[in-house]
Amino acid sequence: MSTGSSPKEAAAETVEPTTDNLLPGDHWAQQYDDVDSVLGSEASESTASMSSSILEYRTIHGRTYHSERGDANYWGSNDEQQTESMDMNHHVLTLAIGGKLHLAPLGKDIKKAVDIGTGTGIWAIDFADEYPGCSVIGTDVSPIQPSWVPPNLQFQIDDCTQEWTFEDGSLDYVHMRYMTGSIVDWKALFREAFRCCAPGGYMESLESSPWFKSDDGTVTDTSAMGQWGKLFVEGSKKLGRTFTMVPDGLQREGMEEAGFVDIQEFDMKVPVGDWPKDPKLREIGRFARATLEQDVEGYVLYMATMQGWSKEEVTLYAAHFRRELRNTAIHGYFHMKVVWGKKPDA
Repeated sequence: MSTGSSPKEAAAETVEPTTDNLLPGDHWAQQYDDVDSVLGSEASESTASMSSSILEYRTIHGRTYHSERGDANYWGSNDEQQTESMDMNHHVLTLAIGGKLHLAPLGKDIKKAVDIGTGTGIWAIDFADEYPGCSVIGTDVSPIQPSWVPPNLQFQIDDCTQEWTFEDGSLDYVHMRYMTGSIVDWKALFREAFRCCAPGGYMESLESSPWFKSDDGTVTDTSAMGQWGKLFVEGSKKLGRTFTMVPDGLQREGMEEAGFVDIQEFDMKVPVGDWPKDPKLREIGRFARATLEQDVEGYVLYMATMQGWSKEEVTLYAAHFRRELRNTAIHGYFHMKVVWGKKPDA
């Protein structure tokens, strides 16, 4: 398995499966006569305009989601089960980039940084600890962050799809990751980052493709892993928010058009499961598997329900998916890309 590729090589890998023949939810139920036995074996606007309605969460089949408010509409659950999975995913992504929090060449003297879409705030907390002299702000549309944080960190409720409230040229570093499926206009987002970056400051974006692949054909088109990407891409047509920014090259394109220079990329095939022979990749794969097993339903419930699946059909799909995650004969991975660039010096 390659742990990275050049931009030219990465471009050759951007041909993705189509979304034809997305299997309906009842497909998963039809494969079993004894549903109970399957379940038993597999269960294991901006800051200024935000108001108290931010806490009016939507509830879908017992899971909570951010309230529908303007353009701030996120597809992932924001309850405890999902946030635990998000914190586990932080470890996966940190391992995937060499045990680091970022790849942009930051100096220890940076003064102000922002983490857009901070989620549980775990990245921002670690970053604030690593850069104690830097004022760090984490923004998100859901107030799910802890109250006990490093003294140089604060969290703000903010919708990054609106005009940012940071002053022009005030940030030394803008970090964002896993904004997939939540942004209507990626280029507008990068323009805001450029406006708020100080001359010589950096922006960094980490995203992944929705498709699970294999180099040996063990992830089949009709498998649960093979259907994952189709579920999200089909759902994105209704959301109006893309999940294919990595294969479409939107990170680099958006940064270039915004005005960032010295743009660099890091590509990686992130394994999922215990199958890799390389010890470091196997560790990443194990944590990636655990991340998904923690809350498959929390990742797919909104997108599947929007496409007419019942809760029972989602549960059965999740059971199939977990079974495949544990099967070491299935060599699945997803494509992750980190892109960073610099605002030209004054």
